Amino acid sequence: MDIIISNSAGVPIYEQITQQIKGLILRGELREGEALPSMRLLAKELRISVITTKRAYEELEREGFLTTVPGKGCFVAPRDLELVREDCLRRVEEHLSQAVDIAKGGGISLEELTGALNILYGDE
Repeated sequence: MDIIISNSAGVPIYEQITQQIKGLILRGELREGEALPSMRLLAKELRISVITTKRAYEELEREGFLTTVPGKGCFVAPRDLELVREDCLRRVEEHLSQAVDIAKGGGISLEELTGALNILYGDE
């Protein structure tokens, strides 16, 4: 499991871990029932505190992405991926709506906004 941590990202480390693991699950790179590294092992690999990995795993469990089996570890929880994708799409639409409002207020054209989105998404 490849997780990349950035100290200069302006995003808490536990949140970076959470977002990346969610992405792995949503893309099918981590499958239902698959075991995740122990909190201690992940902390050691990333050279961060166990408390940070614990917080990330707890957040993922709270959101229904992971399930913990006492004495065995954390596993990818069974999920309806279509519902997860729908929720993700809803959140993206909310943010894009805000971006459109800001762009319109600043006189930015649709072409400029689309160009910026393509650059941010990595298509250009």
